[in-house]
Amino acid sequence: MELSDSKNIFSLNLKRIMSKQNKNQNDVIKDLEIKQSTFSDWYLGKRIPRMNVIFQLAEYFKVDIRDLIDEPKLNRGNRIPIFSKIPAGIPIELIEDVIDYEELDSKMFTGDKEYFGVRVSGDSMYPEYRDKDILIVQKINDCESGQDCIVMINGNDGTFKRVKKTEEGIILQPLNPNYEIKFYSNKEIEELPIKIIGVVKEIRRTI
Repeated sequence: MELSDSKNIFSLNLKRIMSKQNKNQNDVIKDLEIKQSTFSDWYLGKRIPRMNVIFQLAEYFKVDIRDLIDEPKLNRGNRIPIFSKIPAGIPIELIEDVIDYEELDSKMFTGDKEYFGVRVSGDSMYPEYRDKDILIVQKINDCESGQDCIVMINGNDGTFKRVKKTEEGIILQPLNPNYEIKFYSNKEIEELPIKIIGVVKEIRRTI
């Protein structure tokens, strides 16, 4: 394995572990008294720590050292990237903000179907969807009325809502009644624009 691959694998594993333990960079920097620039290089895959530091990180996160340095044992053909936020405005394959990978059943890929994953942030779709749930999303540009979708607004703002279609336009409905329902006319759909980029097919939740 080339050094560049090792850096990327370490970076991905570090982000995944931090995400699962709900820690940010400042938490780790403060707890372990690491320079911000040094940790940032590890986090971004520019450098990899010395082995004694990797052992220190493994002890801190209470994980096996292999969880930090080994490539995830997944079937590469069946794994999809998980994003920490809804992809906005650029092709999914170009986004670098990958926090983890999930493996899907090969049967899901029949008919050249494509998928990506998004980690839920917030409670606008509670109680059916919870903060930090992983959504398995089929990449598709249309949906049936009543499906839960990833929707792009203005070409940049991504949102996760239940889509309801009417003759006059579409309704983006949060499941949590504390959040406002949004309606967009057919004219707004064309001019803003409003685009469906994916339909939720599965939820993965850590208990």
